[in-house]
Amino acid sequence: MSLGVHPVIDSHQHFWDPEVAEYPWMTGPYRSLRRRFGPEDLAPEIKACGVDATIVVQARHDLDETRKLLAYASENPWIVGVVGWVDLAKADVSDTIASLRESAGGRLLVGIRHQVHDEPDPEWLLRPDVEFGLRAVADADLTYDLLVRSREMPVALEVARRLPDLRLVIDHLGKPPISTGDLEPWASLIGAFRDLENVTCKISGLVTEASWDNWQQHDLVPYVGIGLEIFGPHRLLFGSDWPVCLLAGTYTEVYEASLTTLREFLGADMGSVLGGCAVRTYFNGVDPTE
Repeated sequence: MSLGVHPVIDSHQHFWDPEVAEYPWMTGPYRSLRRRFGPEDLAPEIKACGVDATIVVQARHDLDETRKLLAYASENPWIVGVVGWVDLAKADVSDTIASLRESAGGRLLVGIRHQVHDEPDPEWLLRPDVEFGLRAVADADLTYDLLVRSREMPVALEVARRLPDLRLVIDHLGKPPISTGDLEPWASLIGAFRDLENVTCKISGLVTEASWDNWQQHDLVPYVGIGLEIFGPHRLLFGSDWPVCLLAGTYTEVYEASLTTLREFLGADMGSVLGGCAVRTYFNGVDPTE
């Protein structure tokens, strides 16, 4: 399925195998995710929903995981991009990126991410060594995914202002407090990115910010509405956050809830959010499915 000139791209999904590598966050309420999820599990889900392609995103701070994701992408044509991990604080970060690009599937590296919201230091992104790494990401013409909550949002804003040549994507709409129904301070914090054209934002991971057991589609509406008001459809990307989303709903449930919510604001004109923005943000405007 495609919408007009744009393919439908799920801009945020994961693969992992806890039998091969450790994922320390898969404890407590996340324990049900502690099993292998691979391309063979996701392929029928995206086919059933008419999703044309996906971008797979790192889930641990490990170069071997990134290389594995690149290999998956090289073997599965519907995986059109990889957002991997590198140690931004190391002086040889540019060499590391170059090495990844030379590995199997390396041409499919489109971005870098770090679990910033897990760092003890809320100003981690502004450390001089990390800023050096972010500049290397920009020099490599890669996108940087911002995994931040309200605590880290002011620092992310400062990074966006300091590095206007770095394409930045806020993951999961900045993790709004959907389960409580509150809007502030999240709305004001994310609203500060309004005029920064180097920043886009993913409508992803929302069902797991809601009440896992009894969320409804209408719970998402106020937050998506604010996202659209701030970024407009040309700066928003759809992502499923599969398989993390399985904590609260199936792939189909998440996709349909996203479509229904977007239709409330955009009608049938959803092509940019469902694919066009991903093409511009991660692929410099070149359709990766062609």
